[in-house]
Amino acid sequence: MTPVSSRGGRSRPEWSPDGKWIAFLESDERKYGAYSMEHLAIVAADGSATPGRVKAVEELDRGVGGLRFAADGKSISFLVTDDRSVYPARVNLAGGAPERLLNTPVVLSSWSWSNDHGAALSGGDTKAGRCTQLRAAPSGNSHQNDALLAELEIATTEEVSFKSKDGTEVHGLLTLPTGHVPGTKVPLLLRIHGGPNGQDQHSFNVERQFFAANGYAVLNVNYRGSAGRGQKYSRAIFADWGHYEVDDLQAGIDHVIRMGVADPDRLGVGGWSYGGILTDYMIASDGRFKGATSGAGTAFTVAFYGTDQYITQYDYEIGPPWNPKAWETYVKISYPFLHADRIKTPTLFLGGERDFNVPVQGGQQMYQALRSLGVETQLVIYPNENHGITRPSYVRDRYERYLAWYDKYVKKAPAPTNTAATGVRC
Repeated sequence: MTPVSSRGGRSRPEWSPDGKWIAFLESDERKYGAYSMEHLAIVAADGSATPGRVKAVEELDRGVGGLRFAADGKSISFLVTDDRSVYPARVNLAGGAPERLLNTPVVLSSWSWSNDHGAALSGGDTKAGRCTQLRAAPSGNSHQNDALLAELEIATTEEVSFKSKDGTEVHGLLTLPTGHVPGTKVPLLLRIHGGPNGQDQHSFNVERQFFAANGYAVLNVNYRGSAGRGQKYSRAIFADWGHYEVDDLQAGIDHVIRMGVADPDRLGVGGWSYGGILTDYMIASDGRFKGATSGAGTAFTVAFYGTDQYITQYDYEIGPPWNPKAWETYVKISYPFLHADRIKTPTLFLGGERDFNVPVQGGQQMYQALRSLGVETQLVIYPNENHGITRPSYVRDRYERYLAWYDKYVKKAPAPTNTAATGVRC
């Protein structure tokens, strides 16, 4: 084990069976909080040893979680977030490289162990999550969704890899429309995950399946800033938002066009939270998109200083606005709002009325900017909802609005009568 700085936050302590050791997760220093990987660290319970990260696990250069001591206390099992998968691994505290317990692709979550027997939630691109036993290999023992899934035609998802503008290798997932005929070009939706410190992965995704069932290919890209590709990859966008992410996302679109899947004249884009922020960046950078949906995003960053939950990030990553150098950064990363006149894409903005994470004013500002510029736009605010939209009727409404917007502007289907440039409260 190697000694570490105390600057990282610590959480989720796990006691060894003999009570002599405490394993815990340690985050990175404060200024990298938005891109932090969780590290496995251990300390003597009596305080006789300096806390230290487990070197063999550090060498994976991947975030970990879900710590579990073995019954004999000689090893620790954990989950590893790695390039579209989340797999279980185990490290012997006496030394040696971590052992991967399952092959990828696999996505596990919410696992629990007792006497070397475990259970977790596990699914896949075409299988809804279910309770899974963990021994030598996962074996599903819950079947509550089997009858439903047997009635449905599930779209296939494949891995894609491509080079970004500067040669960086970027990975993603491509879901093809149900019934897709090879060689046929189809409308493509670039759907962008939030975070940015998250990843699109091999788990069942209702959104992908919903759009695929309605004739769209769906591209998910783990752009720089995402989890699962190591510390350097996630920190690449530090204080430089809307740059490398845009390069990576554009490269993904270009790749799927070259594959002969995407119709370059029928491209759409959208996302929620940081995915909404990146949607604003994309429509201000690339005029190819025929329709966009931007949820819970911001585009005029300095306007949110002191009003959202990211004050630590603003102060430590960018700096306070009264610092001249920091002000230059705030202006640079606010280009979707300050250069909204570049945007020609019809865009639907959405948000929760009580979103204290990313206040709805971010969508309101962009909506008003596009209205003032005469660009087709609409604003939808869901009453009493926070950062995530959870009320079932609102969840359905959001999907229906997404589809109607994309059908009108991307697929060029007949337009509904209620999509004029107006604000709407559901």
